[in-house]
Amino acid sequence: MAINSYYPVPELEEYAERFKEFFKFKRENGILEVQMHTKGGPVKWSYQMHHALAELWTVIGHDKKNEVLILTSSGDKWINEWDVESFKEVEQSPDDDQRYDVQIYDTLKIVENFVNDIEIPTIAAINGKGIHWEMCMMSDITLCTPDFILQDDHFGMDSGHVPGDGMGLCLQEILGIKRGNYAMLTCQSFDAQKCLELGAVNEVVERDQIVERAWELARDIMKKSRSCRRMTHYICVRPWKAVVERDFRIHVISEMYSFNLSHSEHDFEYIKYDEDK
Repeated sequence: MAINSYYPVPELEEYAERFKEFFKFKRENGILEVQMHTKGGPVKWSYQMHHALAELWTVIGHDKKNEVLILTSSGDKWINEWDVESFKEVEQSPDDDQRYDVQIYDTLKIVENFVNDIEIPTIAAINGKGIHWEMCMMSDITLCTPDFILQDDHFGMDSGHVPGDGMGLCLQEILGIKRGNYAMLTCQSFDAQKCLELGAVNEVVERDQIVERAWELARDIMKKSRSCRRMTHYICVRPWKAVVERDFRIHVISEMYSFNLSHSEHDFEYIKYDEDK
């Protein structure tokens, strides 16, 4: 008999309680749906949510009862509201260690943990307009609603921010270098239909049907053997692992170095999604 017992990995009930301020969980037959929220409604983006996402991917990845991941958000928006005070507390703070932890470490881990720690098929259901869609672009399958707009506004904010948190990386990888660079430097936007044509998303689905469509796809995936599902995901995510390993840290460090050199703060009033689209 072995000397030691296996380390007890946190169960869904445990981490659902720990993360309840940020996510709602639903799991059926190995399919885990994660719905982002703030106080039960649309997400208000904050450094606290930032940190929670980075930690969430590792916890989900370590739970072997999870076999397919569906990621979505609450209400009729993806991430398109902001907890302004959360950003002020950090960006106006004299605490350099705090800024490093949230601006560099957490920014890195949101993406690195998503591509490295999640070892099951991933489906993103983008339920409306919003920022930080890099996790969705890096998912194996990406669905979006007709009002979704693919856009990285960093370069257009106040004195300009380097597009380094992952969205710019995705634009280059999905759209190609020339088109991606142009989109970063001009803050060009792409509506849902154009995203479909360019291959940035796989399906455009009405909001009231998008989560059920994600579950339909997940159930089809679950019909395959466990080894087949997981090894196919390895192939799907491999290009993202490569580009994240090669380029992502220089993207993040470039953004945050410039951000702090210019004593910048986030200007969420700038977000300029065209409401007519």
